[in-house]
Amino acid sequence: MANLFLLGIAMVFDGFDYMIVSYTMPQIAAEWGLNAVQKGSLSSWSLIGLIVGGAIAGIISDKIGRKKTLVYSVAAYSLLTVPIFFVHSFEASAFFRVLTGVGLGACIPVVTTCFSESVPTNRRAVFITFGMAWMIVGWMLAGVVATFLVPGLGWRFCYLLGGIPLLYSIYLYFKMPESIHWLTSKGRNQEAVKALQHVEKIATGKCTDWDPNALVVPTPPKVVGPKALFSKEYRSITAGIWIMYFCGCFIVYGINAWLPSLMLEKGLKLTSAYGLVIAQNAAAVIANCSTGFVSELVGRKKNLIMSFAVAGIAVVIMAFVSSSFGAILLAILFLGFAVNYAITAIQPLMAEAYRTEFRNTGIAWCHAFGRLGGASAPIVAGIIIQMNLGYSVSFSFYTLPALIGIIAAVVFVKNETRGKSLDQLAEEQINL
Repeated sequence: MANLFLLGIAMVFDGFDYMIVSYTMPQIAAEWGLNAVQKGSLSSWSLIGLIVGGAIAGIISDKIGRKKTLVYSVAAYSLLTVPIFFVHSFEASAFFRVLTGVGLGACIPVVTTCFSESVPTNRRAVFITFGMAWMIVGWMLAGVVATFLVPGLGWRFCYLLGGIPLLYSIYLYFKMPESIHWLTSKGRNQEAVKALQHVEKIATGKCTDWDPNALVVPTPPKVVGPKALFSKEYRSITAGIWIMYFCGCFIVYGINAWLPSLMLEKGLKLTSAYGLVIAQNAAAVIANCSTGFVSELVGRKKNLIMSFAVAGIAVVIMAFVSSSFGAILLAILFLGFAVNYAITAIQPLMAEAYRTEFRNTGIAWCHAFGRLGGASAPIVAGIIIQMNLGYSVSFSFYTLPALIGIIAAVVFVKNETRGKSLDQLAEEQINL
């Protein structure tokens, strides 16, 4: 439970740092005279860094450990956010957002990996998806901060607050435990035993004298690192997860980047537009908390198919909603729930698909590929909006990735992982 809060707060800061760009986008665009494509790219610069950071951090984490990677990534994105307070050009802002994104991209996969390696098997999906809910809380926090600070202090002050997570990274260094699964995969059984005793003492108040040599560790894989993701045993599930996460990121990040601006174009006031987006993110928190429970009940594959289908329906409703505030509010609540439910439903399978020796590499590379969709979505949306096809056509475009997500779940997700321990899943892969 302590890990839930330690990792969760790191995700709150991560979510705030990413989403603050969307809430300050209208003010930045007005100050620098940006066109629609440049305006949309403000969010994409962070995602480019997220792609690089995720790809690198996965490999690093599998080598040096989950704890060190998370501490370094939180410190990095915090330090690199503060300079944006001082920049006065689109180019300088883009430069620092790419660098910030590297740290942000490292944080999310490591947190997912840590949850998967430290919670009970029958609650693994719940804890992993709760981890993503913490990130959405950060998105909401960004909206609250922007709503109250931007009108009076301007957009720059929001980025100055981005330096706060540096202090938290120091706290993590002293308080966060290393993954027991990772320690045993590296042959550090003595340290793994100490970690087990610590967990046992917290849970039961007792401390068993474990024999380090008695720990049962699955047979090491023949291939590790990025190459393992494309080996015979893993290439199908890798393809499925990558396609689904690409589609999910395209929908979520594309909508989140443009929603505040689109609501302003519908004639809403700044505070009303921000309030609707905050409401959407509140619905997303509920979605992230609930998808794990459903995944444990019906299984990963069924949950994925259902989630992308509901996301497509929510997009259609939002595309043709009337201009009344009440109708827009209901549509946005449903949209926020549906699209975030879909992208979060992928997370448990992502963690369960790969072995400890390259689990974080697998998760991070899935995230990195998915973020190509997230990075391209705001720019593609900006191009479509500039074509003046109308609000409904622009929004309906997001039904296409929802449909592709359904197809990927049907075709590529072949083995059910619900209810199986990580060691059991590892042994099953060996026997394929």
